[in-house]
Amino acid sequence: MSDPLRPAEAPFRSLFLAGFECSAHRRADGRRLDLIAATGHDRHARADYRALAAHGIGAARDGFRWHRIETAPGRYDWSSARPMLEAAREAGLPVIWDLCHYGWPDDLDIWSEAFVNRFAAFAAAAARLVRDVSGAPPLLCTVNEISYWAWAGGDVGRIGPCATGAGPALKRQLVRAALAATRAVLAVEPAARFLHAEPAIHVVGGPDAASRDAAAAYREVQYEALDMMTGRIAPELGGDPGALDLVGLNFYPDNQWVQGGGTIPLGHHAYRPFRAMLAEAYARYRRPLLVSETGAEGTAKAAWLHYVCAEVRAAQAEGVPVLGICLYPVLDYPGWENDRPCAVGLFSDADVAGRRPVDQPLAAELREQAVRFAAARGDEA
Repeated sequence: MSDPLRPAEAPFRSLFLAGFECSAHRRADGRRLDLIAATGHDRHARADYRALAAHGIGAARDGFRWHRIETAPGRYDWSSARPMLEAAREAGLPVIWDLCHYGWPDDLDIWSEAFVNRFAAFAAAAARLVRDVSGAPPLLCTVNEISYWAWAGGDVGRIGPCATGAGPALKRQLVRAALAATRAVLAVEPAARFLHAEPAIHVVGGPDAASRDAAAAYREVQYEALDMMTGRIAPELGGDPGALDLVGLNFYPDNQWVQGGGTIPLGHHAYRPFRAMLAEAYARYRRPLLVSETGAEGTAKAAWLHYVCAEVRAAQAEGVPVLGICLYPVLDYPGWENDRPCAVGLFSDADVAGRRPVDQPLAAELREQAVRFAAARGDEA
């Protein structure tokens, strides 16, 4: 991992990607979630992948469920992953595969050295499978959203490992695992590509200096995981500039807030333009960017996509290499904590044949944005 720069060309062919929710963590009550199964995507992957082309979507984010695959230490059952790989190959769809989207095998202690070592071995085995089935180097996200996981699982006990006051320790452990997995994958396939998806946030303070200082510190924390991956901080973890490839920014309507207060709404004077957040991340890491997750719920979906796309074009016009925008999730899904139907997707629940109703306002906005991006490039949509 000695080469700190990777090619700026996207490893996929379309600006828009579809993100399939693949969270597989345990909640605080002990229940294991499996969003791939809950949305029916495991049963309807072929139909789901084929449906994307009609909307100009030529790539995707999806996931392997580690807890279902590694049935015993070093023993892998790929029956839940291979059909999805084959369906993607048949559809000609490049996929970025998440390897650890908050979930891990029950027999593993996430705080142990065995967690790091077994995850690295699993990542290498997954890379071999992706290469062998797809016939192309793998595109992988090793550990999804390390910063969010450290907060939700280590600080506030919302998801596994359901700890409190241990966010920094969990972040370091997840960085160790991601680095070990990256090295293991590159040993198997040197041409592999990696996405490092992290939340993009903005926090403002109140009128007092202490609040403003706390907000500034919180904003800086959003970069800790990537700084650890590169060795900029905590070099004892083994970070290396060459470990960083595509930098993914996950951006939602509630990603900006007042320190100790509520969400800053779009249009508020304190709302930071997304173009500035993209430019800041690029200036810091000098890596090509992907909007690796973005979306809104209900009637806000189309308007949110309109805003994000306009900001991406503005950033691109200033020389920021934003290579794609991932609609996430592309399927409606049951809420993590209460199973309520979350109407966030371009598609909703499938019928027995795998056909899913389409959100027509979002589809229309997607078509309009494809035209606008084409015009900005000076070509035809």
